[in-house]
Amino acid sequence: MTNKVSAPGQTPTPITWTIAARQTPPAVTGSHVGVLALQGDFLEHAIVLRQLGVSAPEVRKAEALEALDGLIIPGGESTTMAILMDTWGLRDAICRRVRQGMAVWGSCAGMILIASSLREDRPKPLGLMNIRVARNAFGRQVDSFEADLQVAALGERPFHAVFIRAPLILEVGEGVEVLARLEDGTPVAARQGKLLATAFHPELTDDFRFHRYFVDIAKGAR
Repeated sequence: MTNKVSAPGQTPTPITWTIAARQTPPAVTGSHVGVLALQGDFLEHAIVLRQLGVSAPEVRKAEALEALDGLIIPGGESTTMAILMDTWGLRDAICRRVRQGMAVWGSCAGMILIASSLREDRPKPLGLMNIRVARNAFGRQVDSFEADLQVAALGERPFHAVFIRAPLILEVGEGVEVLARLEDGTPVAARQGKLLATAFHPELTDDFRFHRYFVDIAKGAR
Protein backbone atom coordinates (compact mmCIF):
# COMPACT_ATOMS: atom_id res chain seq x y z
CA MET A 1 0.00 0.00 0.00
CA THR A 2 1.40 3.39 -0.97
CA ASN A 3 0.23 6.94 -0.40
CA LYS A 4 -0.21 9.16 -3.44
CA VAL A 5 0.97 12.73 -2.95
CA SER A 6 1.18 15.70 -5.27
CA ALA A 7 4.53 16.88 -6.60
CA PRO A 8 5.70 20.38 -5.60
CA GLY A 9 3.73 23.01 -7.46
CA GLN A 10 0.83 20.72 -8.30
CA THR A 11 -2.69 21.03 -6.93
CA PRO A 12 -3.00 18.84 -3.82
CA THR A 13 -5.14 15.74 -4.26
CA PRO A 14 -6.86 13.66 -1.58
CA ILE A 15 -4.80 10.89 -0.06
CA THR A 16 -5.63 7.56 -1.64
CA TRP A 17 -4.02 4.16 -1.90
CA THR A 18 -2.85 1.76 -4.55
CA ILE A 19 -3.64 -1.78 -3.44
CA ALA A 20 -1.60 -4.60 -4.93
CA ALA A 21 -3.71 -7.32 -6.59
CA ARG A 22 -2.78 -9.89 -3.95
CA GLN A 23 -3.95 -7.52 -1.20
CA THR A 24 -7.36 -6.76 -2.70
CA PRO A 25 -10.02 -8.47 -0.58
CA PRO A 26 -13.16 -10.17 -1.91
CA ALA A 27 -15.93 -7.67 -2.56
CA VAL A 28 -18.77 -7.24 -0.10
CA THR A 29 -22.05 -6.50 -1.85
CA GLY A 30 -25.51 -5.50 -0.75
CA SER A 31 -24.28 -3.26 2.06
CA HIS A 32 -25.00 0.42 2.65
CA VAL A 33 -22.41 1.84 5.05
CA GLY A 34 -21.78 5.57 5.22
CA VAL A 35 -19.02 7.63 6.84
CA LEU A 36 -19.74 10.74 8.90
CA ALA A 37 -17.87 13.39 6.93
CA LEU A 38 -17.93 16.48 9.14
CA GLN A 39 -14.26 16.44 10.16
CA GLY A 40 -11.41 13.96 10.58
CA ASP A 41 -10.18 11.07 8.44
CA PHE A 42 -13.49 10.11 6.86
CA LEU A 43 -11.90 9.83 3.41
CA GLU A 44 -9.60 7.00 4.49
CA HIS A 45 -12.55 4.96 5.79
CA ALA A 46 -14.49 5.60 2.59
CA ILE A 47 -11.57 4.41 0.47
CA VAL A 48 -11.33 1.13 2.38
CA LEU A 49 -15.08 0.53 2.13
CA ARG A 50 -15.01 1.17 -1.61
CA GLN A 51 -12.14 -1.31 -1.95
CA LEU A 52 -14.55 -3.79 -0.35
CA GLY A 53 -17.24 -3.00 -2.90
CA VAL A 54 -19.34 -0.86 -0.51
CA SER A 55 -20.65 2.45 -1.86
CA ALA A 56 -19.62 4.42 1.29
CA PRO A 57 -21.51 7.74 0.93
CA GLU A 58 -20.10 10.69 2.89
CA VAL A 59 -22.73 11.76 5.42
CA ARG A 60 -23.17 15.44 6.25
CA LYS A 61 -26.95 15.76 6.56
CA ALA A 62 -29.49 13.87 8.64
CA GLU A 63 -31.52 12.71 5.66
CA ALA A 64 -28.50 10.80 4.32
CA LEU A 65 -28.79 8.40 7.28
CA GLU A 66 -32.14 7.01 6.17
CA ALA A 67 -30.76 4.64 3.53
CA LEU A 68 -27.86 3.32 5.64
CA ASP A 69 -27.38 -0.05 7.30
CA GLY A 70 -24.31 1.25 9.12
CA LEU A 71 -22.41 4.46 9.88
CA ILE A 72 -18.72 4.95 10.68
CA ILE A 73 -17.83 7.91 12.94
CA PRO A 74 -14.13 8.44 12.17
CA GLY A 75 -11.13 9.70 14.07
CA GLY A 76 -10.55 13.43 14.31
CA GLU A 77 -11.31 16.07 16.92
CA SER A 78 -14.23 14.87 19.03
CA THR A 79 -15.28 18.30 20.35
CA THR A 80 -15.38 19.76 16.85
CA MET A 81 -17.37 16.81 15.54
CA ALA A 82 -19.85 17.07 18.42
CA ILE A 83 -20.40 20.78 17.71
CA LEU A 84 -20.92 20.11 14.00
CA MET A 85 -23.30 17.22 14.71
CA ASP A 86 -25.42 19.54 16.83
CA THR A 87 -25.22 22.35 14.28
CA TRP A 88 -26.47 20.08 11.48
CA GLY A 89 -29.08 18.22 13.51
CA LEU A 90 -27.25 14.92 13.28
CA ARG A 91 -27.09 13.99 16.98
CA ASP A 92 -30.79 13.15 17.38
CA ALA A 93 -30.96 11.67 13.88
CA ILE A 94 -28.10 9.24 14.56
CA CYS A 95 -29.62 8.13 17.87
CA ARG A 96 -33.00 7.64 16.22
CA ARG A 97 -31.52 5.55 13.41
CA VAL A 98 -29.64 3.39 15.94
CA ARG A 99 -32.93 2.71 17.70
CA GLN A 100 -34.32 1.69 14.32
CA GLY A 101 -31.48 -0.78 13.76
CA MET A 102 -28.59 1.10 12.12
CA ALA A 103 -25.14 -0.13 13.15
CA VAL A 104 -22.46 2.38 14.25
CA TRP A 105 -18.68 2.07 14.46
CA GLY A 106 -16.82 4.74 16.40
CA SER A 107 -13.07 4.83 15.70
CA CYS A 108 -10.80 6.89 18.02
CA ALA A 109 -12.73 10.19 18.29
CA GLY A 110 -15.75 8.25 17.11
CA MET A 111 -15.38 5.93 20.10
CA ILE A 112 -15.45 8.98 22.37
CA LEU A 113 -18.65 10.19 20.73
CA ILE A 114 -20.60 6.92 20.94
CA ALA A 115 -19.72 6.30 24.62
CA SER A 116 -22.32 6.52 27.37
CA SER A 117 -20.01 8.68 29.49
CA LEU A 118 -16.55 10.31 29.50
CA ARG A 119 -13.95 10.96 32.16
CA GLU A 120 -13.82 14.57 30.96
CA ASP A 121 -16.65 17.10 30.99
CA ARG A 122 -16.75 17.54 27.20
CA PRO A 123 -17.85 16.86 24.57
CA LYS A 124 -21.31 15.53 25.26
CA PRO A 125 -21.32 11.95 23.90
CA LEU A 126 -24.19 10.32 22.04
CA GLY A 127 -24.74 7.81 24.84
CA LEU A 128 -25.09 4.84 22.50
CA MET A 129 -22.61 2.28 23.85
CA ASN A 130 -22.35 1.14 27.46
CA ILE A 131 -18.70 2.18 27.93
CA ARG A 132 -16.90 4.95 29.83
CA VAL A 133 -14.04 6.50 27.88
CA ALA A 134 -11.03 8.73 28.59
CA ARG A 135 -9.87 11.15 25.88
CA ASN A 136 -6.18 11.39 24.86
CA ALA A 137 -5.50 8.73 27.46
CA PHE A 138 -2.01 7.83 26.26
CA GLY A 139 -0.68 11.37 26.02
CA ARG A 140 -0.03 13.92 23.31
CA GLN A 141 0.63 13.50 19.58
CA VAL A 142 4.27 12.53 20.20
CA ASP A 143 3.05 9.65 22.36
CA SER A 144 1.22 7.99 19.48
CA PHE A 145 2.24 4.38 18.95
CA GLU A 146 1.52 1.11 17.13
CA ALA A 147 0.84 -2.35 18.56
CA ASP A 148 -0.06 -5.85 17.39
CA LEU A 149 -3.35 -6.97 18.89
CA GLN A 150 -4.93 -10.37 19.22
CA VAL A 151 -8.53 -10.06 18.03
CA ALA A 152 -10.31 -13.41 18.13
CA ALA A 153 -13.23 -12.04 16.10
CA LEU A 154 -10.85 -11.41 13.18
CA GLY A 155 -8.97 -14.71 13.28
CA GLU A 156 -5.58 -15.86 14.50
CA ARG A 157 -3.40 -13.33 12.68
CA PRO A 158 -2.63 -10.28 14.89
CA PHE A 159 -4.06 -6.92 13.88
CA HIS A 160 -1.49 -4.13 13.61
CA ALA A 161 -3.15 -1.14 15.27
CA VAL A 162 -2.23 2.53 14.94
CA PHE A 163 -2.95 4.68 18.02
CA ILE A 164 -2.91 8.48 17.49
CA ARG A 165 -3.72 10.60 20.57
CA ALA A 166 -5.89 7.65 21.39
CA PRO A 167 -8.68 7.31 23.93
CA LEU A 168 -9.14 4.21 26.06
CA ILE A 169 -12.05 2.34 27.56
CA LEU A 170 -12.14 2.87 31.34
CA GLU A 171 -15.22 0.77 32.07
CA VAL A 172 -17.43 -1.66 30.18
CA GLY A 173 -21.03 -2.16 31.16
CA GLU A 174 -23.65 -4.81 30.62
CA GLY A 175 -23.83 -6.26 27.14
CA VAL A 176 -20.36 -5.09 26.05
CA GLU A 177 -17.81 -7.59 24.74
CA VAL A 178 -14.15 -6.58 24.80
CA LEU A 179 -12.61 -7.54 21.45
CA ALA A 180 -8.99 -6.50 22.01
CA ARG A 181 -6.67 -5.43 24.81
CA LEU A 182 -3.15 -4.08 25.05
CA GLU A 183 -0.55 -6.23 26.79
CA ASP A 184 -1.33 -4.53 30.12
CA GLY A 185 -5.00 -5.51 29.81
CA THR A 186 -6.33 -2.11 28.72
CA PRO A 187 -9.44 -2.57 26.52
CA VAL A 188 -9.03 -0.88 23.14
CA ALA A 189 -11.83 -2.45 21.07
CA ALA A 190 -15.32 -3.52 22.03
CA ARG A 191 -18.69 -4.50 20.63
CA GLN A 192 -22.21 -4.17 21.98
CA GLY A 193 -24.71 -5.70 19.59
CA LYS A 194 -24.64 -3.57 16.45
CA LEU A 195 -22.23 -1.04 17.99
CA LEU A 196 -18.45 -1.27 17.48
CA ALA A 197 -15.71 0.84 19.09
CA THR A 198 -11.97 0.96 18.42
CA ALA A 199 -9.45 3.26 20.11
CA PHE A 200 -7.16 2.95 17.07
CA HIS A 201 -7.29 3.61 13.33
CA PRO A 202 -7.82 0.49 11.16
CA GLU A 203 -8.32 2.75 8.13
CA LEU A 204 -4.62 3.70 8.23
CA THR A 205 -3.47 0.15 7.49
CA ASP A 206 -3.86 -2.21 4.56
CA ASP A 207 -5.62 -4.77 6.77
CA PHE A 208 -9.32 -4.51 5.98
CA ARG A 209 -10.58 -7.10 8.46
CA PHE A 210 -12.17 -4.61 10.88
CA HIS A 211 -14.05 -2.96 8.02
CA ARG A 212 -15.30 -6.33 6.77
CA TYR A 213 -16.31 -7.18 10.33
CA PHE A 214 -18.33 -3.97 10.63
CA VAL A 215 -19.96 -4.43 7.23
CA ASP A 216 -21.11 -7.87 8.38
CA ILE A 217 -22.52 -6.30 11.58
CA ALA A 218 -24.39 -3.72 9.48
CA LYS A 219 -25.81 -6.40 7.19
CA GLY A 220 -26.96 -8.36 10.24
CA ALA A 221 -28.52 -5.24 11.77
CA ARG A 222 -30.57 -4.76 8.63
